Amino acid sequence: MKLYNYFRSSASWRVRIGLALKGLDYDYASIHLQKNEQFAEPFANQQVSHLVPALVLDDGRWLSQSMAILEYLDETHPEPPLLPRDAVARAQVRALAQDIGCDIHPVNNLRVLRYLKNDLGQEQETVDRWYRHWVATGLAVVEQRLARTAGQFSFGDAPGLADCVLVPQVYNAQRFECPLEAYPTVMRVNAACLALPAFANTHPSACPDAT
Repeated sequence: MKLYNYFRSSASWRVRIGLALKGLDYDYASIHLQKNEQFAEPFANQQVSHLVPALVLDDGRWLSQSMAILEYLDETHPEPPLLPRDAVARAQVRALAQDIGCDIHPVNNLRVLRYLKNDLGQEQETVDRWYRHWVATGLAVVEQRLARTAGQFSFGDAPGLADCVLVPQVYNAQRFECPLEAYPTVMRVNAACLALPAFANTHPSACPDAT
């Protein structure tokens, strides 16, 4: 398999974590978003959304969207599981992952921040306020959910899908200097995850294209 990703892309890191938890090998292909490589061929022809990550399977088929890729990995390589077997528990895990992947990340990703600054003419201070507002709003929800479900990790004592999504979002929040003192459970789970090789060895700073 080949994974097209960018070292600072939180969605890409989700998939790197999932692949590492599954013990799966892949070729690392860098698409540098700040240099607009997502709009260059041949990547742009295959990935019409111009977004990372994209996973190319051994048979040449392409998969996109980090959550879809993670669920594909869980279905095709079920051990260790990213999702619990109980249907209600699976729905709860997906809900927490979507609290981040649907409610925080989309309004704070690079193309949105660029539009705010370049097209709408907002000052960097205003863009940063926008970013921190949605992080605070979203993580407040995540903190409440984790207070009910967390063991060592987001759901019990084994890492899973929710942790794959949580850790990259905390990393982004730290990069933008978002206050995180109000989320002790989030930060405790984040620290437990980063103590594992699957999270630490896929960290953006450990990526081949890190600068």
